[in-house]
Amino acid sequence: MAGSELYTKNARVWLPDPVEVWKSAKLVKDYATATKTLFLLLDDGTELEYKVDPHTNNLPPLRNPNILVGENDLTALSYLNEPAVLHNIKVRFIDSKLIYTYCGIVLVAVNPYESLPIYEADIIHAYRGQDMADMDPHIFAVAEEAYKQMARDQQNQSIIVSGESGAGKTVSAKYAMRYFATVSGSSGEADIEERVLASNPIMEALGNAKTTRNDNSSRFGKYIEIGFDKKHRIIGAHMRTYLLEKSRVVFQAHEERNYHIFYQLCASSHLPEFKDFKLGDADDFHYTNQGHYPVIDGVDDGKDMCSTRRAFSLLGIGESHQMEIYQILAAILHLSNVDVKDHSGDRSSISPDNFHLVVFCDLMGVPCEEMAHWLCHRKLQTTTETYVKGVSKTNAVNGRDALAKHIYARLFSWIVGCINNVLKSAVKQHSFIGVLDIYGFETFDTNSFEQFCINYANEKLQQQFNLHVFKLEQEEYMKEEIPWTLIDFYDNQPCINLIEAKLGILDLLDEECKMPQGSDDTWCQKMYNNLLKQNAHFDKPRLSNRAFIVHHFADKVEYQCDGFLEKNKDTVNEEQIHVLQKSKFDFLLKLFVGNEKATSSTNRPATSITGRSGQSQRANKKTVGLQFRQSLHLLMDTLNATTPHYVRCIKPNDHKVPFSLDPVRAVQQLRACGILETIRISAAGFPSRWTYQEFFCRYRVLMKQKDVLSDVKQTCQNLLKKLIQDQNLYQCGKNKIFFRAGQVAYLEKLRSEQLRRACVSIQKTIRCWLARKKFLRMKQSAITIQRHVRGHQARCYVRFLRRTKAAVVIQRNVRMWAARRRYQKLRSASVVIQSFFRAYAARKLYYKILYDQKALVIQKWVKGWLARQRYRRTRANVILLQCCVRRLLAKRELKKLKVEARSVQRLKNLNVGMENKIMQLQHKLDEQHKDVRELSERLNAATKTRDMEREQHCREIENLQRSEQKAKAKAERLPSLMEQLTFLQRELESTRSEKEVLEDQNSVYKKQTQEVVEELNMKNGLLTDEKENLNKLILEQKEQLTEINAQVESTEKLQRELTEERSRYQNLLSEHLHLQELHKDLKEELELRLSPSKRPDSSYDSNLPECSPVIGSTNGQYSSVHKADETPSTVELPLILKLQRRVRELERDKQFLQQQLDEKETNEEEAKDSEEEITVGRAELDLETLKRQELESENKKLKQDLSELRKSLTSENSELMPPAVGSTTYNVLLEQLNSSNEELELRKEEVLLLQSHIVRQEAMKYKDSALGEGVNLDLSDVPSFQDIDRSTDIHTLNEDGELWLAYEGLKETNRLLECQMQKLERQHSESYEKLRTEVNTLKQEKEQQEKLLAQTLLLPEDARIEAGLELEITRLTHENLELMEQQDKQDKTIVNLKKDLQLYMKRVEEFQAQQRKTYLETNSSAKAVSIPRKEREYQGMLEYKEGEESRLVKSLVLDQKARGVAVSFLPGLPAYIIFMCLRYADRVNDDQRASTLLNSVLCSIKGVIKKRGKDFAVLSFWLSNTSRLIHCLKQYSGDETFKTYNTAKQNEHCLTNFELTEYQNVFADLAIHIYRQLIKSMEDTLQPLIVSSMLEHETIQGVLGSKPTGLRKKSSGSPEEDAVTVEVLLQQLGLWHTTMMQHGMDSGLIKQVVRQQFYIICAVTLNHLLLRKDMCSWSKGLQIRYNVWQLEEWLAEREMADCGAKEMLEPLVQAAQLLQVKKKTEADAQAICNMCTGLTTAQIVKVLTLYTPVIEFEERVTTTFIATIKDILKDREESSTLMMDAKKIFSVTLSFSPSSVALETIQIPASLNLDFLNRI
Repeated sequence: MAGSELYTKNARVWLPDPVEVWKSAKLVKDYATATKTLFLLLDDGTELEYKVDPHTNNLPPLRNPNILVGENDLTALSYLNEPAVLHNIKVRFIDSKLIYTYCGIVLVAVNPYESLPIYEADIIHAYRGQDMADMDPHIFAVAEEAYKQMARDQQNQSIIVSGESGAGKTVSAKYAMRYFATVSGSSGEADIEERVLASNPIMEALGNAKTTRNDNSSRFGKYIEIGFDKKHRIIGAHMRTYLLEKSRVVFQAHEERNYHIFYQLCASSHLPEFKDFKLGDADDFHYTNQGHYPVIDGVDDGKDMCSTRRAFSLLGIGESHQMEIYQILAAILHLSNVDVKDHSGDRSSISPDNFHLVVFCDLMGVPCEEMAHWLCHRKLQTTTETYVKGVSKTNAVNGRDALAKHIYARLFSWIVGCINNVLKSAVKQHSFIGVLDIYGFETFDTNSFEQFCINYANEKLQQQFNLHVFKLEQEEYMKEEIPWTLIDFYDNQPCINLIEAKLGILDLLDEECKMPQGSDDTWCQKMYNNLLKQNAHFDKPRLSNRAFIVHHFADKVEYQCDGFLEKNKDTVNEEQIHVLQKSKFDFLLKLFVGNEKATSSTNRPATSITGRSGQSQRANKKTVGLQFRQSLHLLMDTLNATTPHYVRCIKPNDHKVPFSLDPVRAVQQLRACGILETIRISAAGFPSRWTYQEFFCRYRVLMKQKDVLSDVKQTCQNLLKKLIQDQNLYQCGKNKIFFRAGQVAYLEKLRSEQLRRACVSIQKTIRCWLARKKFLRMKQSAITIQRHVRGHQARCYVRFLRRTKAAVVIQRNVRMWAARRRYQKLRSASVVIQSFFRAYAARKLYYKILYDQKALVIQKWVKGWLARQRYRRTRANVILLQCCVRRLLAKRELKKLKVEARSVQRLKNLNVGMENKIMQLQHKLDEQHKDVRELSERLNAATKTRDMEREQHCREIENLQRSEQKAKAKAERLPSLMEQLTFLQRELESTRSEKEVLEDQNSVYKKQTQEVVEELNMKNGLLTDEKENLNKLILEQKEQLTEINAQVESTEKLQRELTEERSRYQNLLSEHLHLQELHKDLKEELELRLSPSKRPDSSYDSNLPECSPVIGSTNGQYSSVHKADETPSTVELPLILKLQRRVRELERDKQFLQQQLDEKETNEEEAKDSEEEITVGRAELDLETLKRQELESENKKLKQDLSELRKSLTSENSELMPPAVGSTTYNVLLEQLNSSNEELELRKEEVLLLQSHIVRQEAMKYKDSALGEGVNLDLSDVPSFQDIDRSTDIHTLNEDGELWLAYEGLKETNRLLECQMQKLERQHSESYEKLRTEVNTLKQEKEQQEKLLAQTLLLPEDARIEAGLELEITRLTHENLELMEQQDKQDKTIVNLKKDLQLYMKRVEEFQAQQRKTYLETNSSAKAVSIPRKEREYQGMLEYKEGEESRLVKSLVLDQKARGVAVSFLPGLPAYIIFMCLRYADRVNDDQRASTLLNSVLCSIKGVIKKRGKDFAVLSFWLSNTSRLIHCLKQYSGDETFKTYNTAKQNEHCLTNFELTEYQNVFADLAIHIYRQLIKSMEDTLQPLIVSSMLEHETIQGVLGSKPTGLRKKSSGSPEEDAVTVEVLLQQLGLWHTTMMQHGMDSGLIKQVVRQQFYIICAVTLNHLLLRKDMCSWSKGLQIRYNVWQLEEWLAEREMADCGAKEMLEPLVQAAQLLQVKKKTEADAQAICNMCTGLTTAQIVKVLTLYTPVIEFEERVTTTFIATIKDILKDREESSTLMMDAKKIFSVTLSFSPSSVALETIQIPASLNLDFLNRI
């Protein structure tokens, strides 16, 4: 289609505008070639006639369709021109808030002037591994492309970041370096990144300054090479700097500043460490007050100084070096204030006592007089003599400034060198990625030497860029094999030749610098003479003879010649340098070492310090221009040797307003940075490029069904021949179709028209259908109305008949009611009369009976009182008589007893047994005293009670008397009262009858009134009650709702905390296990290095890990498995405490017995000479016997307790399990146990002594009896507790030798104690010698390490690291050798034990065979009887021999094939077999065997998981078996909680001896580790499938087709047969689910795995949706909802709709709905906010911002609507993160799931090779 034919009615064009650069207009009618006029309508409604130039015939550029506006790649635009580019960037930047845009191979970055949440770690991970065209434009995408090409092509890369000051170059470079550090996978990349980024504050402080355009302008360029090793991990970096603007040190223009470091130093001058510098405010110094702008708004120089100092410290520059740097900077400031006095002629002077000069010399450590002299003089040298000449004030000031610039340049170079030394890597660099942060094209009102060099560098970079773009275009055409012609593009080589060629600007400048009398004016005249007419890029201003103009590629720039020569020569007085070299300041001497050598590590040669004397020196000196040209050539060589990637930074406005674009400034920068040149090159050829599949999908609607062929390529070619007649407008390549500019817009127009026609047809059909539906509804409505009217009439007639019948019924009932009412009144009156009469008669009878009864009561009380009076008097008389008689008899008896008491015989009789009787009497007397006291108390109490009763009786009698008197008085008045009562009753009856009549009348009225009032009150009450009830109900509901909300919030909070804590614990556990695996790997690698070949005779299996966790350690700590020869005596802490408690009780009992024994001995000594105390002695001996028995029983009880405690070691449920042998806890407990045993032994010895003493007492007891007559024992050697003078007749006792045996036992005990003491002394001496030897060894090692450390500190850093590594390797080698020796010893012990075991087994078998043989011989004579074999009943356990754990683990774990077992055998079979073996260990009560088995299984499973951690089947199999083993440990633990789930038979199989709670925790940790590994393996498999299946694949081709794309084609454009669909994803999910089901995994675990799978799908899909603008459309929302529906159907088919997986997709569903809902009004915004509860505010705004119409019928979301959304959601409390955490793993819960499988029914397959196991 011809160009002019596109200018039809309603076509939109761009017109030039002086303010907005370009403005839009619409054609009112078709363009006619004859009139040469366009009739346009502007956007503001203004009509305009645009005249076309008849000579050029250039029509205004066409505007792209709205569907193409806002594209990610500018080359995707159909019309490639300047206004289209500007408008596209403006729409993306202002409306969509997108700062990045592709322009072919260039990334355009617009500075937003505010922080954006698009640089977090999750964004980095989202771009990691993705194709550059599949994601939205981003600096991370460019960095990923460079990193990917470096790894794939093994070629160095470069990222060239350019732009003018303030465009964001430094920030872009920083984020690119951060991306490399994050994705490189190096363990030290964060440190490298920190150090590289730490250099930024330093370089900004020393190299950045405020200009009129930027507050933080970089006044130098830098190229950072980030080095990588062979594994593509960051190992170091190197920085090169270019063209530091030294003139800024001594001069700043208005509203500009010097370098930031000077202002930071002045702002920190109040600090104590800076007091010696004698600084003040920045306004006090000449070098910092020339711009009259010392403060930048929003910048705190004091805080920036702290950041600079921290950066210095992070880079390893110590505090002392920092102070030296600040000292030199302070000296430069003081140098600026040195005042030069002018004298006559060419002379000047400086006062030696000038304050600032004195401070400068003190800080620099140089003599003040000498420095003052050479600042005002210079040395001139001729061929014959040398003389000193004074200089003018101007030359002296220039010399002072040159010295300041030179010192600052040297300091800057030294700091850059230090940074490079810190970032330098000791490892060889394999490849690198360079990041070039260089100044952009600059043009100011006054341009000098610095701007000239900057623009020269940009000319070189632009040439390299143009050649690279042209090369890529050429390669693309050749690859597709289409004919191409040479594209004419702007070549700036003539401009470069003007600058750097022979007799060019730089060459003439260098030549003029060599002339003795050279000046800026003579140099300018030379350029006019040599270049003005010869080069078109050179021009002369009209009104100036001291300036020149260069036509650069971006713009023409006028340069002022003043200062060019001085800046190019960069001279400094040599004598001043000599003075500085004599300084006492060491740091200053470092800066000037190697005066003639290049001191900068940035490859930028240092300036010369030679003066102007000497022709040879001037000839050999390199000028600044020559140095810069050489460094620039070196940079270009580096860039040409790498693959470049371009980032062009744009400054949107000069006022730093966020998201505001100034069109004029933007177009200037687009022209300057080469973006428009790239567009022009692309537009000159075929800018629009489509693959055949994309073209077919997009324009399928333009074809008919018969036009669609099986060959997509041929189909597309046929369609193009039909649609585009001119074949020069497109070319068909091998894989793509190439279109000229404007052809895609034409095709889009045809597609839009076709869709519009289809829409009209659809609307016509739908409107017809709607009209017919409306007619049918009206007809049906009429019929319905007729039916209802007829029904209403019939109902009215029926209602009339019913009312008539109801009236008859009412009349009948009313008449019946009236008759019944009259009858009831008569009957009630009769009943009332009868009731009153009968009541009167009853009351009369009652009063008569009451009177009689009261009279009887009075008589009863009076008669009783009289009888009691008579009884009391009689009893008192009888008692008096008895007392008199008894007193008489007692007196007689007393006299008789007194006579008997005086007789002697009575006294003798009484003395017999008197003492005993006295004691008995004393005892009885005490008891009687007690009884007397009790009786006296009772008597007193009884007396008190009697007195109270007597008083009460008296009061009652008085009351009775008074009542009697009253009764008599009433009896006298009774007749008159009866008469009065009769009269009153008559009057009462008459009054009552009248009252009844009145009450009847009143009651009728009251009833009527009350009925009305009650009815009203009832209605009012009901209403009030209803109101109150409703209010109460509302309040209760509010309270309940508040409580429910509070409970729900607290529950949710607790649940979140629990989930977070569980997740945190599982993350820590996973990291811990990962670190353990790394430790094992390192250890194995070290062992392999030390011993390359393993011993062939090792008795261990190579596949079995050698470590096992200690019981009770849930953190994965390991200890070696106990060997057979070890007998660890582990003792629990509770046992020790119990033993100590029993010992203390025994001590108390012993003390008590000892006290009683002392008392007994005292009593025996007192009764020594009296034979009457034998009975008392016997009683005491009986008491001692009783105590001895109690002591023995206590001893027996103590032994029983001890034995029970020892047995409880394996049965008690204690939280503290036995500590490991040899640990500190074990040694402490062992010492306590030994001390307790020693105390027990002492108690035993004391018991023996007590027994011997008791035997002695027994002998004394029977010394005079018949038992002791024939006994003759020699007890002379036995010590006696009694007096030595006791009679020796006791030796005749003890005929059975009991005393002798006790004595012998005592001596044996003493010998045993002596042996134990000697043994303890030997052990103590041995342990002491051993500890002393260890201490000496440790001292020697310490001394040796101190020597090595001292030697190491003297070495340089690299050698120090190597020495430390060698020392560590030596130490590890020594430890490994010791461990290997211990292992050899253990191996030998095991071999010996195995031999002994085999020998014992042979003997046992021989003995059993002998027994069987004997049994058969004895029973051979018996008659042979056939005995039927009963079916064996198994007990659900497997017997195995000790030491066979390795075979069991190898067959069951290491050699197991997960898929075969899952399909063929019982699910969870390995877990059941392991538990059955564990039951056998429990049966034989062998805790060491159980521990060995479980530890071996644990380590083996870990080894399998480590080796095959990416195989889902293996992970699923062992997760299922591990969880089943945990369930078995719980199910058969014997706990009542779990026994309820078992059958009676299963409860019989519970463990009886072991408590394995801690092992349950250990295996639970292992299950969690396997679960997380399984999730990670699934994630690795799902990641490549999710985006392609959920987002990129289109189910309906053509209708949901994608928009046109640019040069960066998407990876989804592959043929359809290679596409990943949702069915592929569901197939993978189904495969995993089937695998888990076959392995018998718990349903709860499967649900958690599926939930995690769906979360990963949602997170990855949503993250890519938020990062891809092309995916945010209505049709893509429809596709996502369809895909989500398929996932939900997959859940429903597997009955897992309730597992929580569906809820995981809720954010994705809401995002898809957000793409499809209406987005215009405020009500729509409110509905969106209510709907999108699962999305954050940032995500909602991002989706709305990225929403892109795919067809013309859709509309973009307005910024007003997005602002409304933000305003509604501003109070929502949520996370501010944009991306979902795709790496998040939910905490797993291992719910208990009992097994119904009976252990005794499990059969072991022969294929498992477990023949050595026997079923019991």
